[in-house]
Formats: sequence, structure tokens, C-alpha cells
Amino acid sequence: MAHNWDDLRLFLAVAREQSLSGAGKIVRLDPATLGRRMARLEQELEAVLFVKSPQGYALTDAGAQLLERALAAEQAMRLATAGVALPSDRLTGQIRIGAPDGVANFLLPQVCAGIVAEHPGLDIQIVALPRVFNLSRREADMAIAVSAPDTGRLMVQKVTEYHLHLAAAERYLARHPAIGRVSDLRDHRIVGYIPDMIFDRELDYLADLGVSRVGLASNSVSVQAHIIQQGGGVGVVHDFALPFLPGVRRILTDDLRLQRAFYLIRHADDRGNQRLRQFSELLTVALRREVGVLEAKA
Repeated sequence: MAHNWDDLRLFLAVAREQSLSGAGKIVRLDPATLGRRMARLEQELEAVLFVKSPQGYALTDAGAQLLERALAAEQAMRLATAGVALPSDRLTGQIRIGAPDGVANFLLPQVCAGIVAEHPGLDIQIVALPRVFNLSRREADMAIAVSAPDTGRLMVQKVTEYHLHLAAAERYLARHPAIGRVSDLRDHRIVGYIPDMIFDRELDYLADLGVSRVGLASNSVSVQAHIIQQGGGVGVVHDFALPFLPGVRRILTDDLRLQRAFYLIRHADDRGNQRLRQFSELLTVALRREVGVLEAKA
């Protein structure tokens, strides 16, 4: 597939910003013109590159494949203008990612499997810990977090927003009093975090519900999800986890809909590392796509 660099440059901007307005500011085109350019590119390729929704532009599988080629072209252009011999566009070596266990359990396995399928010389290590990673001590090459740090020499990029709802197993709901409003939760066993082990304020989901007692608790979000699946009680579940939890459904969706975001964090000293930059872009796009796909199934 041969494309001119200008088309790929515009495509990269939309893929990174996930919106025509955001990308337009970068490439200095109005959103309508940029939208026509993307439509023309899709027509030329005979492929749908983006899923358009009120939330923005999310890459399809075809779009993700083009992204890899576009990133390689971008790197080639950068190196060519610097007079440097071009390396292979295949990533190699080892990269370690630190992540909260919810991301590590429900998103990173399939996302990283897809990346190494395209880059067989790459070794990815996923470190799943329910705490904030310290990149200054080089615990990982990059980390995913649920809030953006405001201290340290770090590069922070918002990856994607995601949603959470109250949920319970069908078998639990069948054996316990009906839940028609938030106040009914006082008659039910609550599943959630161990209060004094909540490592980020964004994870304190139950505070606004007035819940004072957590009958079944864990510092692991995946353990909480499986407790709920086993009929242990009612708790907050990531929408992207629900497809992995058959028999669990959302409840009180009109009363409680939480929105949070994931951030990709890298050390500022790695700003010039093209290998980590290329990987972080692949990871970001794949995570955005996977969250969108799984939330649509929830």
C-alpha cells in the first residue's frame, strides 16, 4: 500500500488525537476538510479506518494496521532528514510495562499479544501491581495509571476514558431483595477495595454512594470482579471487564455511571528514545481500540 506522506501525516494526527477538531489544530486544517481527507483515504484503500462516534474517532483493525505503517514512515522521514541510516521498523528487545491489575488482567494480555505478533523480536513484560509505579527508580520502562501525576520528571499522555457501573451476578440478584435505587444497597453485601489500601483517589468508587461497610474486600480489582461473579455481592465493575464475567450484569445504570481515564507515563529522560516512543504509540492506540470494543459488548 503506497500512500503519499501528507495523507499519512493527517491520518497520524487523527489517530493520535481521536478527533477531527484536535487533529485539525495540530495539522492546521479545519475539521470538515480533515474529515473529507480521511474519507478520501478510506475510499482509496477500500477500508474503514475509523469508527466514528460522539466520543471521537477510534481506529478499526484496518486503521491499526495502517498506523504501524504510518509510524514507520514517520520515523523514516525523521531519520532521513537527519541523514541517519534507516533501521528496521520491527521493534526488538525488552520493554517492561507497569500497570494496575485491572488493566493487566483484562486489557494488556490481548493488546500485548497483538503487538508481539507483529514484532516477534520484542519481549514484553507486564508487571501487575495495585500501586503507583516509581519510574524514577526504573521499576518499568513505562506505566499505566488512573490519574496523571503532577510531580517528577515525567511525560504523561492520556490514553483513553473508560466507564464503570454497579454490577452483580444474576444468581445473587435472584436470591436477594430487589435493587431499584441506590438507597437499596444498604440491604446488600458490598464488594470493593480494602479502604486503607486504595492507592489512588480515583479508585474510591464507593465514597459518593455513602457506603460505609465493604463486606467482601480486596486490593485487587480482578479479585473483586470474580467475587461478584461468584455471587458474593454488589460492586463497581469496569465495563471493559464485563465480557470476561459471564453471568454478571450492570444494575442502576441510570443512577451511577462512573467515568475515569488511563494515562501512559514515561520518564522524561526517554523523550528521545524512538523505540519506546514507537511502542508507546502502538500500545496507546491498541488500548483505546480494545476498551472501545469491550465496552460495546458490556
